[in-house]
Amino acid sequence: MTHAELSIQGMTCQHCVAAVEKALRKIPEVQSVIVQLDTQSATVEGTSLNPETLIQAIEEEGYTAQAR
Repeated sequence: MTHAELSIQGMTCQHCVAAVEKALRKIPEVQSVIVQLDTQSATVEGTSLNPETLIQAIEEEGYTAQAR
């Protein structure tokens, strides 16, 4: 299992958190997601995670992200 930490900019509410979680969970390699509004971050675990794929999914929801 691999682990990815992401910084996310633009989340302002729990709806934002839910949108990011949903987008990340759609990626087949993702097994678990924790998105935190207060730290503007996401912790993702899965198999063979590609940070660029994770970032792209977040950006498609209208937020910006980068690997930590």
